[in-house]
Amino acid sequence: MKRMPLPDKVDLREVGLRDGLQMVGQILPTQTKLDWCRDQVACGFSEIEVTSFVPPSSIPQFADAAEVLKGAKAIGGFTAAVLVPNLKGGIRALERGADKITFVLSASEAHNMSNVRRPTDASATEFEDLVTERDARGLKGKVALSAVIATAFGCSIQGEVPEDRVLDLSERLAAAGADELSIADTVGYGNPLQVRRLFAAISTVVGPLPLAAHFHDTRGMGLANVIAAAEVGVRRFDAALGGLGGCPFAPGATGNIATEDCAYLLESIGLSTGIDFERLLQLRVRLEEWLPGERIEGRLKQAGLAKTFLSAA
Repeated sequence: MKRMPLPDKVDLREVGLRDGLQMVGQILPTQTKLDWCRDQVACGFSEIEVTSFVPPSSIPQFADAAEVLKGAKAIGGFTAAVLVPNLKGGIRALERGADKITFVLSASEAHNMSNVRRPTDASATEFEDLVTERDARGLKGKVALSAVIATAFGCSIQGEVPEDRVLDLSERLAAAGADELSIADTVGYGNPLQVRRLFAAISTVVGPLPLAAHFHDTRGMGLANVIAAAEVGVRRFDAALGGLGGCPFAPGATGNIATEDCAYLLESIGLSTGIDFERLLQLRVRLEEWLPGERIEGRLKQAGLAKTFLSAA
């Protein structure tokens, strides 16, 4: 099998426990979440977004956020990341011992107002304040801060999102002290040409700061966008087991790219994920048992590994 001439290591991060669960119709028990987390680590994942520090009244699924984070850290052997939408959530995550905090804001003003009820610039200021708070607590170098720019490729509320706005936010968040910049296609509006162009442009603005990609497969473009991002040097990708997820604050924002399918794609082109596919597909079966009646996507579980498949591991 001919492989693409790409550097051979990529970080595939599981976000199903956070992004995936925020859209399901049932509350998954805390212990089941931790069983999922433990099994995911056993598959070879080195980073998992385990929960979100948001008000339980907003998303009841995460009322057990502190307990899940504590249990995840007890499992050990991986980076336990949590998502926060504001400074208050970020401080809670610092106090609870998160290994990594992903702070999300939207390039779309309309989406940011729908999601966190404040202008985007106000959210950016809160991220700057969170960096200051982390550093004042002596946690720089111990707790990583990832700045996530949501709706970077378009918005189902606002429509077009100017690329210049995404570049300005990227420059500001990088200057604030982000350890990573994650660019998210929250509603599945991106296409491969747009992905290549935007990631290449962001790279020129933020220099060596690590970039990550978070794609949704709302319109079937998710894996094509992964290829496009990989071609311009992105080596960090988010995905959700079974393609779970979406954004509860954006109309029509259905699931993420499926972890198992994304891992198969990356390995097929010569990028090593370090993932045990047999264990991952076993976990995928358990996911259906944990979430009966939920719509769970992903092609690899149905088709299995091709006879010609060669893992890069």
